[in-house]
Amino acid sequence: MPSQKTVQDYIRTIPDFPHEGILFRDVTTLFQDARGFRLAVDQLLSPYVGTSIDRIAGLEARGFILGGAVAHQLGKGFVPVRKKGKLPGKTIEQDYVLEYGHATVEIHDDAVEPGQKVLIVDDLLATGGTAEAGIRLIERLGAEVVGCAFVIDLPDLGGRAKLSAMGVPVHAICSYEGL
Repeated sequence: MPSQKTVQDYIRTIPDFPHEGILFRDVTTLFQDARGFRLAVDQLLSPYVGTSIDRIAGLEARGFILGGAVAHQLGKGFVPVRKKGKLPGKTIEQDYVLEYGHATVEIHDDAVEPGQKVLIVDDLLATGGTAEAGIRLIERLGAEVVGCAFVIDLPDLGGRAKLSAMGVPVHAICSYEGL
């Protein structure tokens, strides 16, 4: 009987992308395999089954793919947290620092309601800048972030510690130690 593949088995590593010395963890190979993708979605949502959640927020861009699938499986609505200038309606924005510079994300000002419980989903947790910005946007609208779920955690970059210090529980399917 062959051994079962893990989510990590479907993720390829690309050296020196986007800069020399970086080991890029590419989830597109996970997405293109039906079994791998289902395994990842199931493992992302499993800690939250039966939990009171009103919306799933996905962080641009791979978080849209994963968050949409998680929202579908949980029977919840989906909220995109997008790069500045990409949403058509009235938005609020949040600046943040990421691994390679600065950026701004936005959310529609009516995407969540006060008191709603939101789960944030993305593919990768590195420094935590994007997730922190998403948390701040959701909280500014009066909703509560009940957790953040990621396929990959890069613990050496400090993102998990940053989000935990904000009081937000973090769930990651796999992690890669070292840079």
